[in-house]
Amino acid sequence: MKIVVLAGGISTERDVSLVTGAMIYRALKEKLHQPVLLDVYLGYEGDMDNIFEQEKDWSENFGAIAEQDPDIDKVRALRKDNPRCLIGPNVIEICSQADIVFLALHGQNGEDGKIQAMFDLLDIKYTGTDYLSSALAMDKAISKALFDKYNIPTVKGITLTREEAQTVTPWYIFPCIVKVNCGGSSVGVYRADNKEELDAALDAAFRLENRVIIEQYIDGRELSIGLMDGKALPIIEIMPKVGFYDYKNKYQAGSTIEVCPAQLDPNVAKAMQSCAESVYRALRLRTYARVDFRMDHNGNFYCLEANTLPGMTPTSLLPQEAAAVGMDFAALCQQIVEISLKKYD
Repeated sequence: MKIVVLAGGISTERDVSLVTGAMIYRALKEKLHQPVLLDVYLGYEGDMDNIFEQEKDWSENFGAIAEQDPDIDKVRALRKDNPRCLIGPNVIEICSQADIVFLALHGQNGEDGKIQAMFDLLDIKYTGTDYLSSALAMDKAISKALFDKYNIPTVKGITLTREEAQTVTPWYIFPCIVKVNCGGSSVGVYRADNKEELDAALDAAFRLENRVIIEQYIDGRELSIGLMDGKALPIIEIMPKVGFYDYKNKYQAGSTIEVCPAQLDPNVAKAMQSCAESVYRALRLRTYARVDFRMDHNGNFYCLEANTLPGMTPTSLLPQEAAAVGMDFAALCQQIVEISLKKYD
């Protein structure tokens, strides 16, 4: 098939997306597809003739994940046309020629439903869930409200704007977690052990977004469950060597120990997998996803959030869970394409 792998963009998760895109691109080539890898923001201004048949390595300029957030202003400076436009030159034209677009985007303007809605209007097929469920899952405050409605255990917390944070003392229980409402890849996530650290965390988070969540910190274990077509994969446990599961520990090789399947009581594991499937239904997800959990020392687990376009980097969780059931990376990408096409039957 002719497949565009769409990555990059200008969210804080840009670097993760570029690596995800490069890996997916190579996997699709291994499966004998005709993939083209594009940065959704920078686009493509080269030879458009028979673009899917061109003999070139589209991934050669897609680099590694940096230890710090990408310099988005520097990326914007690379645009020769309108830098305010989120879609680069010829992206729509090339995607329109593809059998399907494999979305390797993460974060704002990629995982929040905007790209998906645009493709729906343009009759362009794409991998992953639709625009509405993408938006529901991306907004953590809405997700938590739906979790409460469907009796899905979740962490206690509050949502507040910058203006609200200036007029009230919002939180008294420590330690706590501060995170931006619509972020991902642990960008904009901070732990605070006292009022001073909370103020600093809020200040940092509000520099990224105007809506922030403060949550109770659950001391215990970090776990995650991938889902394919609504069915839970084996549970993976994440154990950072230092600190908590922040951006560096997620993407710097050797920073975190991951165990899959996680060593859990079989009944607890089954209950958590069932809960992940309930999250999938509550958020109206389709195709594939990943649901993150915390478990306290008494065995109580709490859903944190759902990821509709989970990472596919060398250290990402979903590929490790798929490998636990005998599915290598290329086979995982192939299955995502096949399940995604079912949306259009």
